[in-house]
Amino acid sequence: MEVEAGENRVAMTPDSARQLQKLGYECLIETGAGKKAGFSDADYQAAGVTVAESAADLWAQSDIIAKVRIPTLDELDHLSPEKTLITFFNPGGNQEGLDKAKEKGANVIAMEMVPRISRAQKMDALSSMANIAGYRAVIEAGNNFGRFFTGQITAAGKVPPAKVLVVGAGVAGLAAIGTSTSLGAITYAFDVRPEVAEQVESMGAEFVYLDFKEEQQDGAATGGYASVSSPEFREAQLKKFRELAPEMDIVITTALIPNRPAPKLWLEDMVKAMKPGSVIIDLAAERGGNVEGTVKDEKVVTENGVTIIGYTDFPSRMASQASTLYATNIRHMLTDLTPAKDGKVNHNMEDDVIRGATVAYQGEITFPPPPPKVQAIAAVKREKPKELTPEEKRAKEIAAFKAQTRQQVTLLTIGGGLLLLVGLVAPASFMQHFIVFVLSVFVGFQVIWNVSHSLHTPLMAITNAISSIIILGALMQIGSGSGLVIVLAALSVFMAGINIFGGFLVTRRMLAMFQKS
Repeated sequence: MEVEAGENRVAMTPDSARQLQKLGYECLIETGAGKKAGFSDADYQAAGVTVAESAADLWAQSDIIAKVRIPTLDELDHLSPEKTLITFFNPGGNQEGLDKAKEKGANVIAMEMVPRISRAQKMDALSSMANIAGYRAVIEAGNNFGRFFTGQITAAGKVPPAKVLVVGAGVAGLAAIGTSTSLGAITYAFDVRPEVAEQVESMGAEFVYLDFKEEQQDGAATGGYASVSSPEFREAQLKKFRELAPEMDIVITTALIPNRPAPKLWLEDMVKAMKPGSVIIDLAAERGGNVEGTVKDEKVVTENGVTIIGYTDFPSRMASQASTLYATNIRHMLTDLTPAKDGKVNHNMEDDVIRGATVAYQGEITFPPPPPKVQAIAAVKREKPKELTPEEKRAKEIAAFKAQTRQQVTLLTIGGGLLLLVGLVAPASFMQHFIVFVLSVFVGFQVIWNVSHSLHTPLMAITNAISSIIILGALMQIGSGSGLVIVLAALSVFMAGINIFGGFLVTRRMLAMFQKS
């Protein structure tokens, strides 16, 4: 059971315990550990888990201990050289914990240190928890915001949509963006990594660009995480935020740099510039916060009526879902630690994932880890498409028109030459029918060809019907005195008729699929 006050998550669920048993492990859990997450002792016992009477019994009997929160020094006292601890550890700011682990000679795996390479995605507990935190941040903001997220027009008047700014487009930021846009808010997002702009815009938000260029602005260089920016870039960033502050109703900050305090991005003057009733959710509160005025685990209302929320337990507020995801991350880590599936840990320090996450090993502190041999996950940097000036757009349109005109003149010249050649050698009676045939083909081709490609799938049946305007040519020829021409014209009327009536029939059936019964 977690000793941190208010922590409701648990590192093992009945389902994950069943999977761990397939790896050859016997599973134990402290009595009541899963209760707040919705898992009773009876659920664990039904899954074959032994329920320990106390935390001391659990630590004494277990070779591998899985936790959620950073362990206290008292908890670390239970470690010994043959034990492995898997948990969030904050190695960059927990020197006492590292020294204690070294003293005890235990192996410690920090789940937040799992490298962001493709093979390790299934163990990425930071992303799992950040996804929940981003979603929950928007729900919490809505709970403290006095208006609708979406705009509405009612008999009592018009309600404008809320404007939401998400600072940091990592996993938490993207989850917040997705939730905010789905609730109908006008959503903006900023990140020091311009390559994430495409992801932001694909979710319906507007990416905030800076009129600033520097090599460091590409923050993907640190294994998929944002990196430290230059003072000049920071000033340009703060200037942009000052412009946005008076317009925003809700601000959600998620910016973190691995193993560093959270950067201050939303300063006191920006808070004062916001409208009364606005809400700020600081998801970086545990590392000091991105917002000046954030108090860890508290809600503060400023003098100008802005609410600043610094809760650090957003995943814990969705304990059942968070426990399921975190327990799955732990299970995948143990799968890599147990390649033989014999219930024995093979702590392979040559493995990129295991080495990267290990912060203490056999009486030595192994933090920080070397860079992984495999390239970290990071989107390929893409330049923002250059916006064409009105003059450039006009020149492009003129060039396209000239090219199309040249093509049409060429085709008409070739066609006219062929008709002239046929006219010189064919009798007059044949030319009458041939001209009608050529015009019918030309009209039918032009009708279909000029339909936008985006309409071909939903309206193909209708365009087929329209193209059958060539039936007019067949009707003109059906009264000819020539038997062969009459037969061919009759066949043309029959086939064009199938195209017309079949087109409308298919369209009717397609539309019926979308009608409510």
